[in-house]
Amino acid sequence: MSGDTCLTTLCPAAESKPKTCSFKGGNLGNKYVRLNVGGSLYYTTVQVLTRHDTMLKAMFSGRMEVLTDKEGWILIDRCGKHFGTILNYLRDDTIALPKHRQEVKELMAEAKYYLIQGLVDMCQAALQDKKDLYEPVCNIPIITSSKEEERLIESSMKPVVKLLYNRSNNKYSYTSNSDDNLLKNIELFDKLSLRFNGRVLFIKDVIGDEICCWSFYGQGRKLAEVCCTSIVYATEKKQTKVEFPEARIYEETLNVLLYETPRVPDNSLLEATSRSRSQAAHSEDDDGFELRDRVRRIHVKRYSTYDDRQLGH
Repeated sequence: MSGDTCLTTLCPAAESKPKTCSFKGGNLGNKYVRLNVGGSLYYTTVQVLTRHDTMLKAMFSGRMEVLTDKEGWILIDRCGKHFGTILNYLRDDTIALPKHRQEVKELMAEAKYYLIQGLVDMCQAALQDKKDLYEPVCNIPIITSSKEEERLIESSMKPVVKLLYNRSNNKYSYTSNSDDNLLKNIELFDKLSLRFNGRVLFIKDVIGDEICCWSFYGQGRKLAEVCCTSIVYATEKKQTKVEFPEARIYEETLNVLLYETPRVPDNSLLEATSRSRSQAAHSEDDDGFELRDRVRRIHVKRYSTYDDRQLGH
């Protein structure tokens, strides 16, 4: 018996309009049936369609009515994009899932419609794995306005480290090593943001006037600033020099860790980690010891007469 004959027995009267009838599978398990799924045409057997306890089994075991057209194609009003994958799963109990997350979601929606729980579980597990794979380690806000910066710093419950860099600020020409040092500052910022993720809020600022400057905040107050640019007076013209004070930046980053808790930091610990005792000194009043409200601004070779260009440049 051919596949066409199988379909003829479903609905003997061929009419111009689709007709609903019950599918009588009987002993036709190994015979082919023709399916029209949203305009996509498929051939398969009743045995495949009834292997698992799904909606398809209910359709092709006579428990549900099916819709056929005048040519005998069984109509299923769903998108046929992933129906081939559905059939492969029914045949083999496993498939290679699509690589793209969106397509996995689409396949899962079809599997839910056809009540294929095993395939639904596969899709859910794959989506969870992809989510874990692309979950960001840390998020770095990029400042776009001064008001946004104030809001972030004031609302943060963690200490804040901000790197301002602006390569386009080319007021003076740069010395030979300045570009390399600017990149080193950015790389150090990325390393610190990964190392202290969860303890310190790291933000980037690309709208300021400085070329490269680090700022450190605790409890909403600026504690220190490390400016990495200096002016070199060459023979004929001024040049901008970018420094990379790695040790100084590390030290100030460790200092802001003292402000992780909402309480006032321990003064003795602050004094021990300060670069200069005079800058960490505290005064005594009726209520005890209080920190001086001042910012340590460190300008690395702000004005210099040293020209670090190599000979021949």
